[in-house]
Amino acid sequence: MSYRIIALDLDGTLLTPNKTILPESLDALAKARQAGVKVLIVTGRHHVAIHPFYQALALDTPAICCNGTYLYDYHAKRVIESDPLPKDQARRVIEMLDESGMHGLLYVDDAMLYQAETGHVTRTINWGLSLPEHQRPTFLKVNSLAEAAESATAIWKFALSHGDTRELQQFAERVEAEMGLACEWSWHDQVDIARAGNSKGKRLQRWVEANGYRMSDVIAFGDNYNDLSMLETVGLGVAMGNADDAIKARAGRVIGTNLEPGIAETLYREVL
Repeated sequence: MSYRIIALDLDGTLLTPNKTILPESLDALAKARQAGVKVLIVTGRHHVAIHPFYQALALDTPAICCNGTYLYDYHAKRVIESDPLPKDQARRVIEMLDESGMHGLLYVDDAMLYQAETGHVTRTINWGLSLPEHQRPTFLKVNSLAEAAESATAIWKFALSHGDTRELQQFAERVEAEMGLACEWSWHDQVDIARAGNSKGKRLQRWVEANGYRMSDVIAFGDNYNDLSMLETVGLGVAMGNADDAIKARAGRVIGTNLEPGIAETLYREVL
């Protein structure tokens, strides 16, 4: 079967550990676009942290950001549709973070905010500085996440990272139990907290159907738990070889790691 839409997670999937796209993937995706296939980025990232990849792929489609919290049009530079986190819930998450001594990133409007520089923050800062100035994400230190949340127009998500993954999991379970928010693992040491009901799969389906397609027309690639909502609902969900075994077991197919040209090979087999 030839699929008409390609949905791509970024980190751990399309991107190598060095945050680059394999030349084989770039070539195959360019050929797919030339053949009229739609290519969409479906990521946990903020739209300000996607510029180098969106431009490298030369896309004309909107990006699904922050695990499906919103759809962003890069050409019009605006959010098309969104389901942000209510401020009272964001306020409570920040209180819980303070109580537990855990740090988190706050994704709002057109910026990512942090109060304390942890290892994850340092890595993001250094990655941004490695980019040309026009592609650097807006990543700002604030004195108070609570004050920043109050002044934000839209709160997309929290990204929590912690060296003790068990403690991180316990915090996420508490947030889910007490507040009913969506807590999804987007990396081996990162949990994202967003409004309940938001997911990559749900936002992808809305875009697919709004453009006259069906989910069976989609081939999707992912590597983590926040990708399952799309991997399990598209025509073919493909898990990367570097994914957890639990992800692989629920995908339609498993390919090589994000250091191998499995995405390109699959596209030549299934799309081109």
